[in-house]
Amino acid sequence: MACTPCAARETHVTWDTNSYGLIMFFDQFDSQVGMISVLAGPPGVRRVGWRLKSDGASMEPDETVQQALGQLREYFAGQRREFALTLDLPPLEEVTDAVLRTLAETVGYGETITYGELAKRSGTGVPARAIGSIMAANPVPIIIPCHRVVASDGLGGYSGGEPGRGVATKRWLLENEGALPPGLW
Repeated sequence: MACTPCAARETHVTWDTNSYGLIMFFDQFDSQVGMISVLAGPPGVRRVGWRLKSDGASMEPDETVQQALGQLREYFAGQRREFALTLDLPPLEEVTDAVLRTLAETVGYGETITYGELAKRSGTGVPARAIGSIMAANPVPIIIPCHRVVASDGLGGYSGGEPGRGVATKRWLLENEGALPPGLW
């Protein structure tokens, strides 16, 4: 179920965490796993998720938001395996940043990795049991694919999705990528 250690992948996702104070834009679409929202600005995508609030962001059309929504729609339609977006992430703890970067750069579409394997691969020294909390802090789920991180004995949890549907959402995402046979869990 877990991917074997592989060479670092070329990733098209870049980080920019120095643009706070700029105007943000918000939009959303209804996917197979619920309403997904995107908060972004000219520097990049800040947040993706379920139950996001616009928090004063402009609802006017924005190129960055529309690009992210377009790529997410392609992903859900099975037409996209990698995202080519600039991220404007909120400030993250150093360990969280390192683990999320490792995940984004080394675990591809249709692959999974266990919490313990990701802990080792990240080189941060963080214990496997802490990886779940780091995944829950991911500001851009799906784009940084925290749904691909699984327990050594099953799916593990998932904080994404509609209320009460986290594990079902994770299962759907993994089945959609072919990483999990339908109905296995």
